[in-house]
Amino acid sequence: MLKRINSTLCAILITILVTSCGSKSEKTVEEAPSLRNSYAIDFLIGTALNSGQIDEQDSIQSALIAKEFNCYTAENIMKSMHIHPAKDTFNFEAPDKLFALAEKNGAKVHGHTLIWHSQLSRFFYEIKDSTEMVSAMTDHINTIAGRYAGKLISWDVVNEAVEGDGSLRKSVFLDVLGEDYLALSFKLAAVADPEADLYYNDYSMTGEAKRNGVIRMVKKIQESGAKIDGIGMQGHWHLNSPTLAEIETSILEYAALGVKVAITELDIDVLPNPKNVEGADISQRAEISAQNNPYTNGLPDSVSVALAKRYEDIFALFLKHKNVISRVTFWGVNDGDSWKNNFPAAGRTNYPLVFDRDNKGKKAYESLLALKALKE
Repeated sequence: MLKRINSTLCAILITILVTSCGSKSEKTVEEAPSLRNSYAIDFLIGTALNSGQIDEQDSIQSALIAKEFNCYTAENIMKSMHIHPAKDTFNFEAPDKLFALAEKNGAKVHGHTLIWHSQLSRFFYEIKDSTEMVSAMTDHINTIAGRYAGKLISWDVVNEAVEGDGSLRKSVFLDVLGEDYLALSFKLAAVADPEADLYYNDYSMTGEAKRNGVIRMVKKIQESGAKIDGIGMQGHWHLNSPTLAEIETSILEYAALGVKVAITELDIDVLPNPKNVEGADISQRAEISAQNNPYTNGLPDSVSVALAKRYEDIFALFLKHKNVISRVTFWGVNDGDSWKNNFPAAGRTNYPLVFDRDNKGKKAYESLLALKALKE
C-alpha cells in the first residue's frame, strides 16, 4: 500500500512539474521581446511579404514573421498586373493566402495597391476613351476592394502619382481622365469598402517641392468630397538623408491635413548612392561597381553601429508623434529579401533592414527594443 501511495505522489509531482514548466514556457514565448509587442500601444509594426513567405516555405522565417510583425502588406501579388492580369481575369489565389496567414498569426492586412502607373495590367494602356477608363477603374476597384471588404484595415488607393517637383506624374490615368482620376479612385474605394482607411502612398515625401505638391493634391481630393484617411510616407531612406528635421516637418505638415500618417516601405540604404539616382523610381538603373557595392563580404561593424543609431533616432521621432502615426511598415523581412540588393544596380549586397540574412536580429533590432525599454 505504501509503495502504491508513493508512486501516486510521484506521478502527481511529475505532473505538477511538467504543467508548471509548460506554463512558464508558454508565458515566456508570449512575453518574449519583439517589435510587435514592444510597440503595440504606439502603432502597428508591419512588413512586406513575398510569395514564398506567404506560402510559409521557410519555417524559421515564418516563425519570425509571426513573432515580430502585426500587419502584413503584399510586396507584389496585389499589384494590378498580378491580381488583375487581363480585363476579365482576376487572380485571388495568392492574396487569399495572405489573408489566411494574417488570420492565423493574429495580424492585420494593408492592401497595396489599387491605382498605380507601374506594374500595371497591360489592358489599361489600351484604353483611350474616358467612359471606358471610368468603367475599367470601377470594375477593378469594386472587384478587388469589394472582395476583401471588412477583411483589411486600409488600402493604398493611389500610389506614386506625384513627381519630385510637385507636379502630377504622367500616366495613362492622367492622360485619359486628367487629375479627376485621383478623387474618382478614392470615391470608388470608399464605396467598395466603407470600413477601410484609404491612403495616398509615395516616395521622397520629405522633399519640400514634392511635399507641397502632395498637399495640394490631397486638398483637392478632400474638396471633391472624396474620403481620404491617410498619407503613406515611404521610408526608402539613407544613413544620412533625409534629416530628422525633414522627416518631422513632413509628418507634421501631412497630419495638419487632418489625416493619419503611415511610415511605409521602410528600409535604410547603407550603400553609396550612384549619381543621378533619386528616390525609389524602379525604372532607374545604374552599373554595379566596387565603389557602389563595397560590402560584399559583410557589413563593417562601424556601419552596423551607424545603422542602429539611425533606426533608433528615426523611431524616437515616430514615438514623439505616435498620436498621428498609424503604422510603420518595413519593406521586407530580412536583408536578403530586400529589393535594395538590386536597386539601382543589379547584384548589389545591401543591409537595409533590422534582421540579417539568417533571420537574426541585428544591432538595429536591438536598438529598437532598447529604445522602448528606455521609454517605459
